[in-house]
Amino acid sequence: MAAVLAYGKGAVLSHRSAAELWGLLRPQGGVIEVSIAARSGRAQRQGVRLHRCPSLVAGTITQRHGIPVTTPARTIADLRGTVPPRLWRRAVRQAELAGYALGPGVETDGTRSDLERDFLRICRNAGLPAPEVNVKIGRWTVDFLWRAERLVVETDSYRYHRGRIAFQDDHARELDLRRLGFAVRRFDERQIAEEPERVAADLGEVLGSSPEPRSQPAKR
Repeated sequence: MAAVLAYGKGAVLSHRSAAELWGLLRPQGGVIEVSIAARSGRAQRQGVRLHRCPSLVAGTITQRHGIPVTTPARTIADLRGTVPPRLWRRAVRQAELAGYALGPGVETDGTRSDLERDFLRICRNAGLPAPEVNVKIGRWTVDFLWRAERLVVETDSYRYHRGRIAFQDDHARELDLRRLGFAVRRFDERQIAEEPERVAADLGEVLGSSPEPRSQPAKR
């Protein structure tokens, strides 16, 4: 708040700092990013990165916890190209989960992580039927669902599936789904990253469709 107030009327928290305030990215500390609409007239201050943005108009700013800040949609637009692509995708996913407007030109595939995104890419590359993404079944939200085939796929990241509670939840979820008549397949991040052909082949067997072979380079 102090950094915004230091630049006076019209200054707002923006870019990565705004994303952290909205809960779209994890706080990392360091430089505070502030935007103003004027092209000139205010000097840079230590510990603050000042952005001069003539396009900063009334519809792109609001308040959160009493702090003037760019809207989620404007924040996502500002982040594009200023943070690594994986962080931009994370911010978009978090905004979507929170129900924030994403703004024009921002398309999502319903995934909640790069691991899920990579799994969808395997399905597309193999020519497999597209699944539903992050679907509620009973008390559980499953990563991927082929409804007609009664197939559920869970993608497991070590970060989010380690520990006793996560282990117990995974087994309770699988038991409930099996009782409801769903087959469950689990693939971890190593399999998705290093063995996409095996993952696709396993899915093809369950779905009754053979993965499309990758095109081979012509022999000379």
